[in-house]
Amino acid sequence: MTDPTGLEQARTKMTQAGVAPAAIETFTRFYHLLESGETGLIRETDIDPLVDIPNRAELTISDDDAAAALAQTAMLKLNGGLGTSMGMDQAKSLLPVREAPDGAGELLTFLDIIVGQVRAARQATGARLPLLFMNSFRTREDTLAALERHTDIAVDGLPVDFLQNREPKLLASDLTPVTWEKDPDLEWCPPGHGDLYPALHASGVVVALLEAGFRYMCVSNSDNLGATPDATIAGWFAASGAPYAAELCRKTPADVKGGQLVVRKADGRIVQRETAQTHPDDVAASLDATRHPFFHTNNLWFDLQALADELERTGGVLELPLIRNDKTVDPSDASSPEVVQIESAMGAAVAVFEGATAIEVERSRFLPVKTTNDLLVLRSDVYTLTEDYLLEAQAPAPLVDLDKAHYKLIDGFTRRFAAGAPSLRDADSMTVRGDWTFGSDVRAEGKASLAGEGGTVPDGAVVGAEGF
Repeated sequence: MTDPTGLEQARTKMTQAGVAPAAIETFTRFYHLLESGETGLIRETDIDPLVDIPNRAELTISDDDAAAALAQTAMLKLNGGLGTSMGMDQAKSLLPVREAPDGAGELLTFLDIIVGQVRAARQATGARLPLLFMNSFRTREDTLAALERHTDIAVDGLPVDFLQNREPKLLASDLTPVTWEKDPDLEWCPPGHGDLYPALHASGVVVALLEAGFRYMCVSNSDNLGATPDATIAGWFAASGAPYAAELCRKTPADVKGGQLVVRKADGRIVQRETAQTHPDDVAASLDATRHPFFHTNNLWFDLQALADELERTGGVLELPLIRNDKTVDPSDASSPEVVQIESAMGAAVAVFEGATAIEVERSRFLPVKTTNDLLVLRSDVYTLTEDYLLEAQAPAPLVDLDKAHYKLIDGFTRRFAAGAPSLRDADSMTVRGDWTFGSDVRAEGKASLAGEGGTVPDGAVVGAEGF
């Protein structure tokens, strides 16, 4: 009897772990693509830029139409991330971000602010506006515990969360599931946010929303506090009749990563090209804002009936492009075995839904926190948190670049900014090299810069191009 193949081993491992059948079949499809040498690359010569899309700021949606659409809308937050890149071991959404707007000094997490945004929108419009979270097996328990303090957030008959799936990491050498006895949890990885579709199919959430009278769903990442309930976009989407829409922002010099929508020359369909799907020879063209003026915010809108029909037709196995992600089994140990993680992007479903569209939105709808650089800006006086839990920009966000050796992990970052974030309203940028601890009421101005081995930035100091 021959030894089981890598795919057979992986399927057995997933089945024994209770992974949903749709996720196993999705993994199987991607495994075959991986074996065949598929890279998922989308070449510049095969696409045209997407340039002609409506602008949210120019929409003319009546108040009645906007309210009616929002009344049929649900909010879904992707909440499976642990913030491992910042050294966290719990849901990133449980990280404190801002003080409460009532001035009482309570520190609010991403989760608290998201709940506040939904609660405020409900009060302002009368919409039921369900709030759901797609958790991972590592974020669910802590997230549900944190939601217990928000007893009014659940909508009768609907769950507040459902679980995303997991899949085995594969040894790069032979594509068999890796074994890592030091920490068996590291043998598993999330399948990328493209797992939204098999997870929705397995959970029955889409059908439950339809049966409860909802027709639309807005999906966004829980670390993006700009993706607030928006009745105007809901009204536009409902009027468009489109099955699917993506929110795009205009690029700035800071936007060097992230996916973009392009037009496939072969059939004229809009498709998504992630950074990992860009050939090295095409990177410069993909970043050229004069050629590709927009980037993808990962804020998506779905017609729930169209989504339910597609999930039913495919059994939750949408034909999304493969993204191959090469890692080490222990991300913190570069000497640990090299592995392949099979991933997909939820935004790639734009090519699946005929008639899918996109809309340009204000930069205020894209405020993600991927690094401590982003977190510092969000905690600073560049933003204020309103009584409706909206983050309002008081100045253009500066480009912050903190020394990774000292500030990359949240514990080190927190210690060095224990007295609070410096004022960044008057800064064009802030670059820190060396181990600097910041005092209270520090201000950064212009192209602020600190260099050398480090030290203490005293209370009330002004940091400029030459330090303080």
